[in-house]
Amino acid sequence: MKNLVLPVLATLCTSVALAQTTPTTDPNLAVPAPAAPATATPVAGPLTTYGFVDAYYGFDFNHAGTNARPGFLYSHNRQNEFTVNNAILGMRYDDGKVRGALGIHAGTYVSANYAAEDQVLKHIYEAYAGFRPFAKAWLDLGIFGSHIGFESAISKDNWTLTRSLMAENSPYYESGARFTYEVSPKLTLTGLVLNGWQNIRETNQGKALGTQIQWKPTDKLLINSSTFYGNEQPQDSLKRRRYFHNFYVTYAAAERLNLALVFDVGKQQSAGRHGYDTWHTGSAFVKYKLSDQFSTTLRGEYYNADRGVIISSISPVAADARFLAGGTSLNLDYLPTANVAFRVEGRYLRAQNAIFQHDTGNSRNYGNITTSVALSF
Repeated sequence: MKNLVLPVLATLCTSVALAQTTPTTDPNLAVPAPAAPATATPVAGPLTTYGFVDAYYGFDFNHAGTNARPGFLYSHNRQNEFTVNNAILGMRYDDGKVRGALGIHAGTYVSANYAAEDQVLKHIYEAYAGFRPFAKAWLDLGIFGSHIGFESAISKDNWTLTRSLMAENSPYYESGARFTYEVSPKLTLTGLVLNGWQNIRETNQGKALGTQIQWKPTDKLLINSSTFYGNEQPQDSLKRRRYFHNFYVTYAAAERLNLALVFDVGKQQSAGRHGYDTWHTGSAFVKYKLSDQFSTTLRGEYYNADRGVIISSISPVAADARFLAGGTSLNLDYLPTANVAFRVEGRYLRAQNAIFQHDTGNSRNYGNITTSVALSF
């Protein structure tokens, strides 16, 4: 794999992917911006500072004697506990020719998603440096938000309070090199060489590749396509190639109505490299603006994984059970000011197998309610 790195870097100009370093401010599309809260506060010169705090309380119905939510939920993953999902403080620099960012964070989201990272690195939200090799292009190196997915680590910018199963089990962040080229105001292409699938420290000697296209054919329609390829097994394990594609489309159907469809499909070589374990997952979102300060979003979703690949284990064996679950959620959002969001969400999931722990034993059903106050500055 390492022999591919130099040719890949040489051809990044023709690779495709989404640059997620500039927040999208279109109120109709409302595309999440993983790099920094959309309300980053400008100061004199090319330097901006930003901050974000997401405090929440969640409650699981018929929960077992634990404050932890199911293990495949990483954001807002505590219940019957007042706590902070994510608190971020950072700064960004962009003078048109050179740019960079440094952000730190802490919270239950960090404890869950960065558990495998070094203590020194796990509190880095983003840290990258970049420059323009030529007009309309950027080359960045470091740690940045994932090029995969419709939902980001900043809950206030997402249509729903909690993340879908597909978002929770695909990368939130990545580290590596990212080349971005703006073909036109409607089309942005980027290619990436990465350490791996949501990891800052490298876990083997191979590098992963990523691509993404973001196309906005009209003011109301946004189409996104992202890919990932790599071996994500530890250095002392047998290689298992992973192929992944994320697709989503958002559409501003009316002044107050926004729609989104998201679909992921992935394949990873099975044990002994005989065949592939496949997973596919989808979500549909309907967001309706009730008034200037109130909105609501309905979400439907499912997740289907052979032998629980990715969602239960990165190295499943033939005897592992299939994971199949789906559900729905409904949230109500209140924005007293532009930089504060109070949100309440109810969620229900149902699985094929009894994977949820209740106070009376395992169950196929799971329900919770989550409330949050999020502030960006």
